[in-house]
Formats: sequence, structure tokens, C-alpha cells
Amino acid sequence: MKILIADDDPVSRRVLEGTLTRLGHEVVTVAEGRSAIRELLAPQGPTLAILDWMMPEVDGLAVCREVRRRPEPYVYVILLTARDRREDMVAALDAGADDFLTKPLDTVELRARLRSGERVLDLQAHLLETQAALRHQATHDYLTGLWNRRMILEELGREVNRASHNDVPLSVAVADIDHFKSINDTHGHAAGDFVLQETGKRIRGVLRDYDAVGRLGGEEFLLLLPGCDKVEGMEIADRARQAVAGDPIALPNGGVQVTLSLGVAARKPSAPADASSLVEAADAALYRAKANGRNRVEA
Repeated sequence: MKILIADDDPVSRRVLEGTLTRLGHEVVTVAEGRSAIRELLAPQGPTLAILDWMMPEVDGLAVCREVRRRPEPYVYVILLTARDRREDMVAALDAGADDFLTKPLDTVELRARLRSGERVLDLQAHLLETQAALRHQATHDYLTGLWNRRMILEELGREVNRASHNDVPLSVAVADIDHFKSINDTHGHAAGDFVLQETGKRIRGVLRDYDAVGRLGGEEFLLLLPGCDKVEGMEIADRARQAVAGDPIALPNGGVQVTLSLGVAARKPSAPADASSLVEAADAALYRAKANGRNRVEA
């Protein structure tokens, strides 16, 4: 672990640092509370801290309180103290301390306290990973890894509000894979899934960093193009069309040529707009693209 030692006594600090280093830990040492707060709140800062209770100006309890204002990543705090009164322990726990070490230090006890801290931090890391995975599942399409329908429509709502408030352009495009049913029928559903994945990847590859794309469902995708009027939206949509149609998508039983039809709609300057109206207009333009021969962009 990366462990912070905060102690204004240089002898105690060096002794504890030597012990932790021999136990295989990476050690950061400071002599006062303000430096401890700065180190603990820094990106990639220590995840376990051993704080002397009594330090000038900013003591161990004040460091605890400041660190606890940030919920994560969690820092496991061990207070180093000679105090053992009940009211002192209650005050330390109220400030956010996790454990205590008494002076003079006992190496066996130190190891046991560190193992307790490691178990808590391992559990917290696992919980954060699980939370992140669940958050990703709730916002992303399981097949393509793009935003799912709910998330891309929520983002569209935010972009529409932003564009209306600032009176700036905004375009959307609805894209649909041409003859997707025949791909499934000819090559199988596993091949169809791969075509969806590769199509999403190719679309994402030609968008700007601040554009967004999500899977609406089936073989349909929604592209959000902030700052684009209708002409610029059609240009980006056509880049997506060319990226998909450029090279056949390789399948185990041979390549398949895939094309995309897209409909584009743009927010009109100084005119109110809502997300559903934009999607409906783009969807109507998509139907025109299909009717006019597919593998094209219409607005």
C-alpha cells in the first residue's frame, strides 16, 4: 500500500517509516497537518494514513475531518496517540478515524492494524468496481458498448436545452443499417451482432470528441452533433456513411458489404426546439433516404 505518515516528531517519523518500508509499503512522510491534507487529497494519493493526534496548527482530528469531506476514494485513517480516555476515542471516531495505534509503537500490533486496513480498502475497491460496472450496464448498450437508448435520449435533452439557452446550432442524425434482416438471415444472428458492433465502432471513429452516438434499438443509431447546422450535420453523417460502406465487414464465412442510410435534422436558429421533434424530423428524413435508394443521407 501507499501509506502516509504525518508526525511532527522526526524520530518517531523515521522509526515508523523504516518499519513500514521493511514491511514492503510505499511511504510518504510529512511533518504537519496541512501537508497531510494536501497529500491525501491529491490524485493517486495514499489510501492509508497514520496520523499523529497532536500536531501544531492542524492536528490529526482536523486532517480526518477534512479528508472525510471527500467520499471517495476512501482513505483508511489510523490515529497515533497516547490518549486512551473514552471521550477521546469517541471524539476521534466522530472525526472519522478508523483505528488507533498507541505510543510507543508495537510492530506486531502495527501489522495487525495494517491488515485490518487492507481488508477494508480491498472491500471498498471491490464495491467501487461493482458500482462502476453496474453504472456502465445501466447507461451503455450491452452489445455495441455505445450509450443505450435511455442515455443517448437523456443526453439529447441536455444538448437541446444547452443549444436553446445559448442559441447555437445542433443537429441529430438517425442511422439505420440497410437490409439488416437479410444479413441475419444469410449469415446468422451472431454475424448480425458483429455487424452491429463494427458499425457502431466505425460511426464512433469519424465523430468529433464532443459528438455522441448511441444505439436506439435494433439496427438504429442516434448521432448527436453539437454546434452543427444542417449542412455540417449532413457532412458528418456522410462521413459515417462512407466509413461503414468503405470496406466489407469480415465474417468467419466471408466479408459482407454493409451500407447505412441516415436522416438529419437541425435545430433552427432562434426557434424553440424539443428533443422528440428533432428525432421525429430525423426519422422522417431517414425514411426518405430509404425510399430514395438507401446508402445515402437526407435532411
